This record gives sequence, C-alpha cells and structure tokens, in this order.
Amino acid sequence: MKNVLLDGTLKPYKGNFINVYSPIYYQGTQERALIGSYPDMTPEDSIKAIKAAKKAFNNGKGEWPSMTPYERINIMNKFLEGLEKNKIGIAKSIMWEIGKSWDDSLKEVVRTIEYIKDTIKAVEDLYKNKNIKSVNGVNAYIKDTPIGVILCSSPFNYPFNETYTTLIPALIMGNTAVMKLPHYGVVCHYITYQLFKDIFPAGVINVVTGDGPNTLKPIMETGLVDIFGFIGTSKAASTIIKYHPKPNALKLCLGLEANNVGVILGDANIQKAIPEIISGCLSYNGQRCTALKVLLVNENIYEEFVKEFSNAVDNLKLGMPWEKSVKITPLPEEKKPKYIEELIDDAIQYGGSICNKKRGGIIDRSIVSPIVIRDAKPCMRVVKEEQFGPIIPIMKWSSISEVQEFVMNSNYGQQAAIFGEDPDLIASAVDCFVFNVGRVNINSQCQRGPDVLPFTGRKDSAQGTLSVTDALKVFSIPSVVAIKSKEAGLFNKVSQKSKFLS
Repeated sequence: MKNVLLDGTLKPYKGNFINVYSPIYYQGTQERALIGSYPDMTPEDSIKAIKAAKKAFNNGKGEWPSMTPYERINIMNKFLEGLEKNKIGIAKSIMWEIGKSWDDSLKEVVRTIEYIKDTIKAVEDLYKNKNIKSVNGVNAYIKDTPIGVILCSSPFNYPFNETYTTLIPALIMGNTAVMKLPHYGVVCHYITYQLFKDIFPAGVINVVTGDGPNTLKPIMETGLVDIFGFIGTSKAASTIIKYHPKPNALKLCLGLEANNVGVILGDANIQKAIPEIISGCLSYNGQRCTALKVLLVNENIYEEFVKEFSNAVDNLKLGMPWEKSVKITPLPEEKKPKYIEELIDDAIQYGGSICNKKRGGIIDRSIVSPIVIRDAKPCMRVVKEEQFGPIIPIMKWSSISEVQEFVMNSNYGQQAAIFGEDPDLIASAVDCFVFNVGRVNINSQCQRGPDVLPFTGRKDSAQGTLSVTDALKVFSIPSVVAIKSKEAGLFNKVSQKSKFLS
C-alpha cells in the first residue's frame, strides 16, 4: 500500500510502513505469511486528512454537500459498479488478512454492496416528496441536510462492512469523511482508493492508516470533527472523545462491545437449538459483537445440553479459511490465544472446567480449538468480559428471575436470545429484556441483519442507531426554512431561486 489518499490525490508515502502479517503461518514454522504493508501515518499526516475533509465541506458550500441528493446518488452508483468489479479481490484480502473463511469473506463484501443499494433506495424515498408543513399560521419547509465532517473508525472483524455502515450513509447525506482503518483489515480497502479518487470530488474521502494514538488523537484535537462514527470498545471511544475540544459540538454514533446472552429454557428442543446456538457463539470464531458470549441453561436440561453441545462443538471443522465447510479458522490477533488461556485458568480457579475434553483448548499457533466451560459463575472473567474468541461459558439457572437479574446487572445491553417453547416464560423474559437490550431474538441467534432493522443497544453497548433508514437520520440534521403563511407568495418565489428549496 505505497500510496495515501489525501485531498483527492494518490501519492506515494515517504514515511515508515507497518508490515501486514496474515494469521496463516508457513507450514511447520513460527513465521506468519507477510502479505503487504501500509503507511504508518504521523500526526501531521492525519491533520492534513481532516483539514482536507473540512475544506471539501466548506460549511456546506463545497461541491459534494451542495449537490442534490440525486446527484450524489448517481456518483454512488458509479462507485457501486467499481465495487462489483473488485469484490473478489476485496474478499480475498479479507480472507488472508483476518483469517475469515472464504464464504464469509465474500458474503461480507456482497452484503456491503447490498447495503449501499438499500441505502440509495432509502435516500430516494426520503426525498421523494417535499416535507412542507403549515401550522398556526407558519409555513415550513423541512429537509435533512449534512452535518459536516465524519471521522469513521471501525474494527478488524468486519473491516469492510462495518466501515461502510457509517461511511456510506454519511457520504450520501452530503458529509465529507476521514476513514481511519483498523490495525487488522487494512489491505481490503486499498483496492477502493482509486475508485474514491476517480469518482468522488477531491477531499470528500481521505484515508488514514497507522497507530491509533498517533492519528485519532491529533485529528480529534483539531476540533474539526463534527461526527464520530466509531465501532470498537467503550473504553477506547471514551478516550478518543475526550480529545475533542468542543464535546458538545460532536455528534456520536457508537457501536461498542456486548456480552450477549443465550437463554435456554427447560422445554427447549435441544437438537433443534444447538446448531443455531453454535452458529451464534462461534461464527467467525466468536469474533463478533453480536455473538452469544454467555449461555444460561435451565437446570432441568443442563447436563443433557452440556453433553450434546460439547460434542457438537468438538465436531466443528478446523482449518484454513479457503477450505470448504471450515468453521474455525486462524485468529488475527497475536495475543488472543494467550488471553484465551488466561480466561481458562481463571475459570478453573473459580470451579469451572472444560467439558469438551476431546479438543477443547488445544492451541496450534493462531488456531484455537473452541472451549466450552461448564459451571460458569458471574465472578469469572470469561463471563464478565467480552471474550471475542472461541470460548463459551455455560451457567445454570433454576428460576427465570435469576436470568432477568443477570441481564439487568450486565454493563452491556446489545442483544439477547431465548430458546424454548413456553410462551409464559418467553413473555416474562421478553418483558424484562426489552428494557435492558436493543434486540431480543426468539429461537434465533443474535445478529445485526436484516439491515433494515434498527441496530442499537443500551448501557455501554451503543449510542445512536444504525439501520438503512436510521443511519440517514444519524448523519444528518433537519434544516427548517419558515415563513408566515400570509407570505406564501414570497416563499414560492424564493423556492424557485433556492437550490436548497427546489
């Protein structure tokens, strides 16, 4: 990645570079495959990026924010064509850099393309009819307008999709952007640099790579960021936000960590539920904010569930991400295997044990065979922390009130899942959960999609709502032009002259 994209130009970077190593090792060695490198941009480089985005916005007078929504849609459609042509290359980059299976890597890119199409349709619907209101002798024209400059920062686990779920709605509403790419999952974006340069006006999209403190901190300290679209941990978000000199002027859209629970009722169909629960726990090795992180199983079926679930986990296929039907793949974070071992040791210290003893906890460099911990307790780190890896604690409960208390006491509130058939127990859980999490799933794993549904959370799990339509509101502000009704004639004349009112 020799070039940087700043202010509409692609120029070779003259500073230091950071090597990109795949989580895939050379056979029989301790050496990861080197697949590329990217610029280790400095604070000065980062400030150039935010200044370029601010100049492109120019208080709403820049070329991009001045366009009509339909002009921006035409440009976005051209960008879509470029993504379609490059989707295989982007997916291969994701697979090699973060170890995601080929099927899921391609699915991430395809889903992103569909998300952009749905966003375009939502914008067309939003501006289809003029929003004119007449109330108490006042005529008002209301239109959603861009806010300014967005700083997008996304995680490694969905490096393409999660970046675009904030970037695309922000752009299409007329904002300009700085994209801070994650530490892992950088290479897949390089293919889009040329598309951004050729299709969008200069300075609308600027890309920053490198160490977070050296880039995000100086960008925030300029005070030029109007919107912060961040997906990561609440601790990191709080730290970054504090750097902004005018926090009340900063609009936030935050997707933060979660500790989603899967509640298995006493009448659950175990054979039917287990495949769905395993997918919810271990898709992409459990490295999803929407993953089921803690299972709470009714005491009447606890032993049977633990046995069947452990056997099913041990039968999952481990291997390289390009292998057919592979479920468990290499972990991109070098320190993650050691962290998983620490969680195991802590759980055993407090009375837990590995119950899938056939393969549970076997580690080969970056591949960690999934671990199922039985007799888990709230005091264990594996229960309290968002593990973001292939380890699943299982707790036992006897009364639904215990489950409700666990959910209410959690610091996080993204989603929950309930598996069972008893309408009374399900209703009791639902009526509690909806005031503690953003989404309750019945006999289904936690998930983000379909993208038309609100994706949000409570407590330390989110701020703002992302869905195809909600995101358009998050990254815009309703602007109102009002006049007394008796001056309607003047308003009509002004409308014919004003680009905003036309």
